[in-house]
Amino acid sequence: MKVAGFGFRRSVSLSALEELLDRLRECHGPIDRLAASEAMWPRVAELGKAHGLVVLRVPEASLPTAVTITHSSHSLKARGTGSVAEAVALIAAGSDAQLLGPRLVSGDRQATAAVAERSFS
Repeated sequence: MKVAGFGFRRSVSLSALEELLDRLRECHGPIDRLAASEAMWPRVAELGKAHGLVVLRVPEASLPTAVTITHSSHSLKARGTGSVAEAVALIAAGSDAQLLGPRLVSGDRQATAAVAERSFS
């Protein structure tokens, strides 16, 4: 199962999230679920509705528990994690999930997204 996690600024446009989802699909193939922290969930829910994808909510308090590839000092200070997008993807995908690469940044620099995958054995 591949889960795309998102992180973004409050002023993010839906088109920035669309751009990232398209790029994630180009890099990693089909995406099974979307995910966002509780605070960011409403905007990602719009994206999920537009694409017929379930959107998983990740508790804010769990973000610092994820080990991310990216180590943004801004994100670390503001949210307790090196990358909100990577943390959300990992947590939503479940135990033993792995990031498929570092986060991507939207062209307008308002959003980030990453994919984590968990295989079912």
